[in-house]
Amino acid sequence: MNDAMAAEGLVMLGSRLKRLAERLQSGAERMAGAAGLPTQPSQMPLLAALHRHGPMTIGEAVDRLGISQPAVTRILSRLVAMGLVETRRQGRDQRHKTMALTPRGGAVIETATTVLWPQLRAAVAELCDADALLTQVEAVERALAARPLDQRPSGGLAIRRFSDDLADDFYRINAEWIEASFALEPADIEVLSDPRGRIIAPGGEILFVTAPGLGAIGTCALRKTGARDFELTKMGVAAAARGRKAGAFLLRATIDRAYALGCDRLYLLSNAKNEAAVHLYEKNGFVHDAGIMAEFGARYARCDVAMLHRR
Repeated sequence: MNDAMAAEGLVMLGSRLKRLAERLQSGAERMAGAAGLPTQPSQMPLLAALHRHGPMTIGEAVDRLGISQPAVTRILSRLVAMGLVETRRQGRDQRHKTMALTPRGGAVIETATTVLWPQLRAAVAELCDADALLTQVEAVERALAARPLDQRPSGGLAIRRFSDDLADDFYRINAEWIEASFALEPADIEVLSDPRGRIIAPGGEILFVTAPGLGAIGTCALRKTGARDFELTKMGVAAAARGRKAGAFLLRATIDRAYALGCDRLYLLSNAKNEAAVHLYEKNGFVHDAGIMAEFGARYARCDVAMLHRR
């Protein structure tokens, strides 16, 4: 059976990692039960922190574990009820409540480190390259601490769909790159002058990449040329905004949008002088195709590259 999460790639990474964590934790829970431990996997990080670092406040535990204060408080409450942790309050501020292992808590963590953890390490090492995985997890955690996911990608790039107020940007961005190396052809002017009528109305799409303070800095269109055929066309990034990786960002979004529209055949027409663009297309799954050239290449006088996307 096809995995719906895996099929969506990075878009579902958070949900997929959560699913993976649930599977790992349920296995760890069964192993802990077999070892005679009364704890849940979610409780073990706090016990381990207290075992390694000694008594600490809730605020210190939040910093060491990297989880929220309410989460630490919930775990603490359960461990206190189980007799594994004891607390002493310093004033009225909950953050200054000092936690420490009880003798029973110390015995539980000693059993965990001696009996359970070696089995867990070996089990995970059997699943994957554990050292490489931990290194990558640490790198992602550091990066997210420096800048959360909702503040990415770098430069604040975002995708916008076509609206009539963006028609001038569609013309401006494309005319700039075409006229820099070629000349506007009748086929160009026909589309650029009427994007709604020539692209949107027949079932296509136009996307824009925007940047804070700059507005639309790039655009790319999907022109519907058959029942399930789309031409990726009129892709350009404003010269003043290059170097932001906006083109790669926009291209990936446009490819995804093509298949969301039901595309079976996605192709493009270009020119070898656009070396950087052709290389970008190749990196994103497009291959040179003589059949596409024969079928569609005559549309532009400047066309000497025709490519077909391979999923």
